[in-house]
Amino acid sequence: MSRDGRFAPSPSGTLHLGNLRTALLAWLFARSAGARFLLRIEDLDPGRSRREHEQRQLADLAAIGLDWDGPVERQSERRELHRAALERLRDDGRVYPCWCTRAEIREAASAAHGPLPEGAYPGTCRELTAAQRAEREASGRRPALRLDAGGERIAFEDRLHGPVEGIVDDLVLWRNDDTPAYNLAVVVDDGDQRIGEVVRGDDLLDSTPRQLLLQRLLGLERPSYAHVPLVLGPDGRRLAKRHGAVTLADLDAARGWEPADALAWMAVSLGLAEQGERVTPALLEARFSPRRLPREPTTFGG
Repeated sequence: MSRDGRFAPSPSGTLHLGNLRTALLAWLFARSAGARFLLRIEDLDPGRSRREHEQRQLADLAAIGLDWDGPVERQSERRELHRAALERLRDDGRVYPCWCTRAEIREAASAAHGPLPEGAYPGTCRELTAAQRAEREASGRRPALRLDAGGERIAFEDRLHGPVEGIVDDLVLWRNDDTPAYNLAVVVDDGDQRIGEVVRGDDLLDSTPRQLLLQRLLGLERPSYAHVPLVLGPDGRRLAKRHGAVTLADLDAARGWEPADALAWMAVSLGLAEQGERVTPALLEARFSPRRLPREPTTFGG
């Protein structure tokens, strides 16, 4: 399997320093391995995705010196691949409809007992009788489609976290608004683009067993994973617009930062540069070693 990597932002807003640092790390992992680095816009949500956000994100990535291979892909243009994967799982008897509302899911998850993790969907609609299913079908409410995961325990080795395992619940594959769910789409797209190493924030670590199971069921190769530490705001929560000047444009207006200043801050936070040193992605690539990366989150602001 190649070490080809990718960065896959959602075009629902402007990238902040945390997003940009994750993109830089994904670029460094790929380029230091002599591999391709791809960009994929994850625009599954038509209500939040904006082309102007996409254009701003690409401009900001280029502003800090990142380049990428081939054209930028968009998930919204890959719907037939996602649907084909859904039908394959359906043909294998691994898909069932779910009419549960969010409130019903929360209630069922809080009442569930057994090996599933806290908040996991316990398979309520999987156990419906024929009469119960007919009653829900007659209601006219459109169901989501879930994977019958069988409560499988999936283990993998993360390049930063080491051995990780988790039990997979019956995740949503297709939403009731007729759009593919994130876990199905990302697995299909990574497989189709032959992504060999997934580098992303460690807030997504717990979702990886779900994706590994889907990869196996769909006959896709398993990439390696590196879940990198996040950038937090001064309140200890994930960095976001609520923390003030966190995007390149805001940092320019509030602090007079150029993109090179933001890149320098990222490099220092990753232990790849000294305070006040001017760097380039090429210089950071020469210094890069996954073993040297911090394992704890970085706080910005305050």
